[in-house]
Amino acid sequence: MYLVIAEKPSVSRAIAEVIGAQEREDGYLRGTDCMVSWCFGHLVEYVSPDAYDEKFNQWRYEDLPIIPKDWKVTVSEDKKDQFYILKRLLNSPEIEYVVNACDAGREGELIFKHVYDLSGSKKPVKRLWISSLEDSAIFDGMQHLRSAEEYRHLAEAAVCRSQADWLVGMNATRAYTTKYFKKLTVGRVQTPTLAMLVERAGQISNFQKEKYFNVELDCDGIPAVKSKIFDPDEAEQLRSRCQGSEAIVTAVKEAEKKVKAPKLYDLTTLQREANRIYGMTAKQTLDTAQSLYEKKLITYPRTDSQYLTEDMEQTARNVVRQIYEKYQLTGPFDQPEQPDVKKVMNNSKVTDHHAIIPTMELTSCHMDELKSWEEKILFLIAVHTVMAMSKDHIYQETEIEVECQGEVFKTKGKTVLQDGWKIFENCFKNKDRMAIADPDQEMKERIPKVTKGQTFYAVAAEKTEHFTSPPKPYSEDTLLAAMETAGNKEFDEDTEKKGLGTPATRAGIIEKLIYSQYATRKGKQIIPTDDGKVLVEILPDFLKSASMTAEWENQLLLMEHGEIAPEQFMTGIKNMLTMMLNGCDAISEEETRRFQTRESIGTCPVCGSLVYESKTNFYCSNHDCHFALWKDNRYLQSMEKTMDKKMAAELLKNGSVHVKDLYSRKKNMYFEADLHMDADETGRVNFSLSFPQKETKKQKQKEIRKQIRGENEE
Repeated sequence: MYLVIAEKPSVSRAIAEVIGAQEREDGYLRGTDCMVSWCFGHLVEYVSPDAYDEKFNQWRYEDLPIIPKDWKVTVSEDKKDQFYILKRLLNSPEIEYVVNACDAGREGELIFKHVYDLSGSKKPVKRLWISSLEDSAIFDGMQHLRSAEEYRHLAEAAVCRSQADWLVGMNATRAYTTKYFKKLTVGRVQTPTLAMLVERAGQISNFQKEKYFNVELDCDGIPAVKSKIFDPDEAEQLRSRCQGSEAIVTAVKEAEKKVKAPKLYDLTTLQREANRIYGMTAKQTLDTAQSLYEKKLITYPRTDSQYLTEDMEQTARNVVRQIYEKYQLTGPFDQPEQPDVKKVMNNSKVTDHHAIIPTMELTSCHMDELKSWEEKILFLIAVHTVMAMSKDHIYQETEIEVECQGEVFKTKGKTVLQDGWKIFENCFKNKDRMAIADPDQEMKERIPKVTKGQTFYAVAAEKTEHFTSPPKPYSEDTLLAAMETAGNKEFDEDTEKKGLGTPATRAGIIEKLIYSQYATRKGKQIIPTDDGKVLVEILPDFLKSASMTAEWENQLLLMEHGEIAPEQFMTGIKNMLTMMLNGCDAISEEETRRFQTRESIGTCPVCGSLVYESKTNFYCSNHDCHFALWKDNRYLQSMEKTMDKKMAAELLKNGSVHVKDLYSRKKNMYFEADLHMDADETGRVNFSLSFPQKETKKQKQKEIRKQIRGENEE
């Protein structure tokens, strides 16, 4: 008897069908010789700092850095039932060995490892590594299970990535929050991504547009342009001289050009295209692709490869044929061309998973049963698959130079010689989604035939006004591209992996920035907020450096290959934390007040953060501290008194305040007393009263006589 553990229930059901585990039990499926169970994504996660020491409940700068010696994990409350089922199965005497069937990647490895380690199981582990949930792929994968040892380094990289994110997130967030008295979220990857958004926003805001002019000649219907003349008088003089003059063709250059078909989709290029064509966010695309994968309609989506392995040649041919039949991409009388599958085959460019393509399950797919986004993404992947195996796009480019009044004017045109893969772009423009050429568009791009020395008489000249343009704000498409290539200039050509994050994590990074309100969506644009700009401004370069973060990603990849030890990577992270705290120590007191747009009334007696007034209370600005002085608190209400700003400020400063007009219901009289405040570590406030002895009339008169004598002696 063996146990298979998948990442999600839907995947476990697909595997169970193939291996014959049809009997439903509580939290798993059983067959004659196997059991299949599942996690719910990250079933087990690293604990929060307070689990190591209660003192971390309060955010105090002096407690940093927080670096666990022995890392602890826990199960979230809503997932405990499933974990205990897995724990029982993992330790069952029935089970001879365990199959790790979590998603074939870094995160899947981490999910399984946490569950397995926390269960205390010592059962041997094998690995199911597949790129598709088709029955044939599952069957073949189960027939050729791999040793878990093959993926030991991948598991180490997964653990190090997760621990590094925890260390940077917990320490940097607490450090800058306590220094600036404002919740500031810092992340290993999200902060450099935010820095790119802020840099682009700065380029746009600082851009000084310049006016320029073009002078355009109408040469018997051929527009010839002299562009970017910044002097308006010069432009006008040229227009005036050319108006009604002769223009002679001085050069005709013709060149045949080829545009190669795009590569197959990896996750990042799929997300970029879905954003450009459909306006979908990276997360929406990833979630949709994952759903299609679990429905067996596409291959594994979290891939960074744009190639297939050479043993997939026949599979690729079958898939393309099926796409043509399913979608009727070409006209009724057009014969689909034979796919050039060789151009998408490269074993050396496929590591964990090959590129994203549809599966043969497309044959039996009922499109009307798919959600709108699922149908769109499936169509996008299908068309792109055909596109990638299509012929080159070939066109003839004609460049013409015309001389008029001693100045050279230029124009370009092109004639399509072979549509090739470009014809399939029309599938996203036509209502019937067919790959049919647009003759009107092709005519627009052509220019009439001319010969060198040809003369145009009495040409018309026009001056047009234009402005230089600033860089465009990032869209999700262009931001993903920038994340993928971030830091490239800092690396050698031989560096295997560059960029911020991985294809699987980039969508989540963008969403975190928006959730933290450091960035916002404006249509397709992603723009940093004011808080995001200030955060980037105050952080040191190494925390927002794309090249440093890209180097960490490269190290993780090297770790996957067993080329560096986990200790080496983690030492670098810890050294960075030390450097960060040294920088924080040097922050001036004046600088720490930059986020204060309101006047504080004092400092919190529990955590030392600033205290501000709201409508109902005076509260600590540290969101993890529960200290508050309520305006309508029960203690003062019993004496018909409310807490005002002056009282609260005095209590925060001295721990006590003298209060008049307190009312005693028992004695039916007003009185005055000293109000004392005591706050414990949890933020709970206790009040008490004391009654200072009043001076008698005789004591007052005696004190006055003393003052008079002293003045006379002077």
